[in-house]
Amino acid sequence: MASVSLPFTSVHLQCQAIVRPVRASVSGKPSVSEPPVTTLSEKLPLKKIPGNYGIPFVGPIKDRLDYFYNQGRHEFFKSKIQKYQSTVFRTNMPPGPFISPDPKVIALLDGKSFPVLFDVSKIEKKDLFTGTYMPSIDFTGGYRILSYLDPSEPKHAKLKQLIFFLLKSSAKRVIPEFEACYTELYDTLDKELAEKGKSSFQTVNDQAGFNFLCRAFFGSNPPDTKLGDDGPSLISKWVFFQLGPVLSLGLPKYVEELVIRTFPLPPFLVKKDYQRLYDFFYHSSGFVQDEAEKLGISREEVCHNLLFATCFNTFGGMKIFFPNMLKWISRAGVKLHTDLAQEIRSAIRSNGGKLTMAAMEQMPLMKSVVYEGLRIEPPVPSQYGRAKKDLLIESHDAVYQVKAGEMLYGYQPFATKDPKIFENPEEFVPDRFMGDDGERLLKHVLWSNGPETEDPTTANKQCAGKDFVVLVSRLFVVELFRRYDSFEIEVGKSPLGAAVTVTSLKRASF
Repeated sequence: MASVSLPFTSVHLQCQAIVRPVRASVSGKPSVSEPPVTTLSEKLPLKKIPGNYGIPFVGPIKDRLDYFYNQGRHEFFKSKIQKYQSTVFRTNMPPGPFISPDPKVIALLDGKSFPVLFDVSKIEKKDLFTGTYMPSIDFTGGYRILSYLDPSEPKHAKLKQLIFFLLKSSAKRVIPEFEACYTELYDTLDKELAEKGKSSFQTVNDQAGFNFLCRAFFGSNPPDTKLGDDGPSLISKWVFFQLGPVLSLGLPKYVEELVIRTFPLPPFLVKKDYQRLYDFFYHSSGFVQDEAEKLGISREEVCHNLLFATCFNTFGGMKIFFPNMLKWISRAGVKLHTDLAQEIRSAIRSNGGKLTMAAMEQMPLMKSVVYEGLRIEPPVPSQYGRAKKDLLIESHDAVYQVKAGEMLYGYQPFATKDPKIFENPEEFVPDRFMGDDGERLLKHVLWSNGPETEDPTTANKQCAGKDFVVLVSRLFVVELFRRYDSFEIEVGKSPLGAAVTVTSLKRASF
């Protein structure tokens, strides 16, 4: 898939392989719900939105310090909910002065009000991908990339259509290339564990993830080109320069405030790094560039978009979500590990010993585990939208009036851990999405900038790669328990996701 609208945000890529609901059958089609509609209950009172923005300049700075240092993100929102006795309230969002021209937002922190952010008939998404500020377009070759376009803009549909074309073209390569790249990853982990007794998952996951994406999407292996093994480090630096204002690096408060939150970081410092990435994608993506020209999009513009979609959105999502999945599965314990290993190996065995889409349809527990990971810690926690017109927005407890032009902000973990929707919402429940009752909850899984039961189109802002991300996340869990019975890790802090160190891997015994 992270901070505000982390890049590792909507992973704008979709695989044509069908990702079905959590059933053991391979015959059904995914259920599709109607588009989100804000229906107003006659029983709920109309209330004024509580909260305020404080004194100009001072209020945004105070909220920023509370958000990053004094309270932390989760407590920042939780304390305001308690203070105002409302899941809808006014506040400022980082980065604030001097980077953000207007930090004022209306926060939507429950599963009922949050989905209005997906309704493009009511909400505008123009230049809101990273929230209340937008990084310079010099980071992306002078182009406003698809992620920053509203569906009403003419190029949005064409660029999103090209991403769909890319995914359709690469569908047959996804499973074999994932198997190959992540076999290399686990070979490296085994070797480092034997030599050192532990191994950093981040380093090997970054390299495996980037190589996989380039091989699957473009048929090009980065180590065999001038780019070599440098892709992940170049991407990390380039992304940091764009997202620095909304990241926490663990540095002393005033050092961070001065270095990354006072003024935007200049694009020229990563220009050479970006050019190396661009050259690789330009020479690897000719078939998509040909298709782009048919739609009236220049080869240069589509290349910048392909780079962003692959490196910022998709690679970023894998960089965040895979370590988080390891963390939650590890904490769930050995019984879950054993159950997953048995289910995964049995399904593969019954499909001739090969990993196929049909085999994965026979792994309901594995599929539920992936959805639960996306629910409990979505890789893109923040979404923004600007009201196109005066709106009435309904929470569980009241109805609130929003004026045209006001910025809405949703912190997704509060929506996907809403206790009025999910039982034991703070717990990782591996089988939560199994069976008919579990399937009905999928409409409340929102990581893709839309409900899991709906599909991305050229007319909406749902992640173009929704099905692709779910597929590779399933492949990640499958490959892990295809090879190992169990594992142990240590978890630390990271600006993006969890810092995971693998300390034990128990090889498959059955």
